[in-house]
Amino acid sequence: MEVSQEEQKRYEELQILALDFARQGKTQDLELMLESGMAVNLTDHKGNTLLMLASYNGNFDTVQMLLDFKADVDRKNDKGQTPLAGVCFKGYLDIVKLLVNAGANMHENNGMGTTPLMFASMFGNTQIVVYLNEQDKSKSFKSYLYFVFAKFIGIFKKKELRN
Repeated sequence: MEVSQEEQKRYEELQILALDFARQGKTQDLELMLESGMAVNLTDHKGNTLLMLASYNGNFDTVQMLLDFKADVDRKNDKGQTPLAGVCFKGYLDIVKLLVNAGANMHENNGMGTTPLMFASMFGNTQIVVYLNEQDKSKSFKSYLYFVFAKFIGIFKKKELRN
């Protein structure tokens, strides 16, 4: 069976819609597309999956639905970043919990040895650092240092918000 150029163009348009639905948190619309055969690990031109886009944009219900459809929780984009690293940077604790409960690797290298825990620490997301440390079976002194660093950064973030 050969696909016409018109059919190919329409499929590409549907893929763009699916990526937009993930970004915008249009869970029901995206779910219909997945039920109709759209690939759950569809990526954009930068390698960002539907899960990465939904996670990074704070769309809890969409993330849950994609995980229910068995999205690859540790699939990296072209920069080598995972969805968990993205939400650790953004500060979405509720989505961090979803991803970790779905098996996301909190020790995954996201480029130059950085891990999701490091991202949370670097951006002062103390609650995420605490949560990841609680989940970490191999707690180390380094994990404690990330917590202290996150608290320190958090102080500066609060001062910046007040000014």
